[in-house]
Amino acid sequence: MNKKLGKCPYCDDGHIEVRKIEVNAKPIKLYACTNAQWQFEYDMAELHPDATCGFRIFSNQFLKWNKKAISEREVRTVLSEEQVMVRLYSSRAKTEYFKWAVLDQEYGLSIVWDITIDKEEDEYAK
Repeated sequence: MNKKLGKCPYCDDGHIEVRKIEVNAKPIKLYACTNAQWQFEYDMAELHPDATCGFRIFSNQFLKWNKKAISEREVRTVLSEEQVMVRLYSSRAKTEYFKWAVLDQEYGLSIVWDITIDKEEDEYAK
């Protein structure tokens, strides 16, 4: 039985659960709706034709911005509040910065780039 983190924001009867998968031979977590059946082949994910929902968040989704993993706590927060503050890191500037991540039906989560967050703005950043 997979751990359930909250109600799916896009379907009536689904819940978001934690699934452990491998991508590029590395273990990661997939936060997906119970109504989303995913098929994995050659590190590609494809939604099964019988699935009634496609919601998913890969825990390594923000790796490009040096965020190693999206935590279960962050997923719970975004499910209840529709946004969560995430800590990212700029390799070029050698500094961390904070952005809002919001629910996105196509990608699971998207970063809101045009809003600057002062790190004292939220307790999460401390």
